[in-house]
Amino acid sequence: MQRKAYATALAALLVAFVGGCSAGSGDDGAAADTKAGEAPAAAAPGKYRTLYEPCGAVERATLRDLLPGAAQLPEEQQEKVYKGTAAVTYDTDRRVGCSWKADAPDASHQLRIDVERVVSYDPAVSDDTKAQEVYGGKRDAAQLPSPVDPRNEQVQETRSPGGSPSTPTPSSSSSTSTGAGTGTGKGASAAGASGTTAPTVTPSGTAATPEGLEPRELDGLADAAFLDDALTRAGSTAQHRTVSVVFRTSNVIVTVEYVEQPARTTVIPDSKELQEKAQALARNLAERFND
Repeated sequence: MQRKAYATALAALLVAFVGGCSAGSGDDGAAADTKAGEAPAAAAPGKYRTLYEPCGAVERATLRDLLPGAAQLPEEQQEKVYKGTAAVTYDTDRRVGCSWKADAPDASHQLRIDVERVVSYDPAVSDDTKAQEVYGGKRDAAQLPSPVDPRNEQVQETRSPGGSPSTPTPSSSSSTSTGAGTGTGKGASAAGASGTTAPTVTPSGTAATPEGLEPRELDGLADAAFLDDALTRAGSTAQHRTVSVVFRTSNVIVTVEYVEQPARTTVIPDSKELQEKAQALARNLAERFND
């Protein structure tokens, strides 16, 4: 009887021991599984964590050049113009901006700078990648024209009274005889009764820029950049030209907008001059990020 009780107790002890070892093995396996299934490391944050103050980012000499009307004002008013007006934002580490305006007898000029630090809230997407996405949206919204191969000569097809096509002739030969040029950029030019070429107008109501100055991507400016140029007329007021330069450096996107509106309705702002000034300012601002 005693021997039977002893055997029973020994069997129970062995079961308990084996069960404990099995449980321990299960814990080790669970720990290994948890370690293997850990979430991947979060994407790297952007290079820039703060933004500079934009109203003080433009040198006084540059403002004098961009806002010629300010020089004709009394000194106290000049200081107010050059000081600029800061944009209202709720987080100056995420977005800042500044604007300036000066009127002159012949034209008024406006300058605006917008600086945005892009932050990705997706741990799998870096700030730089998100900034590329935001920049791409701005570029798409500008509807930049596709590059045109200058080797492809534009032709126009003439048709006989019966409707059959005849040999295509270069459009340039037609413009030579009529005085009308072939349009470039986003629209097509039209000739007036006097034979002079009228401004090219796009479906959105903006006028095309001179050949070679069309909206385009810019090389050598930050990580990516593009320029947009629009000539518009609002009602009976004079035409005003808006040149915008947008560039991305790492996770920061900067927009420079320069506007000129002549006092006379017959005057068209010089696209080349405005573009050169806007690009020069954009490059200066881009260099500040390397300081």
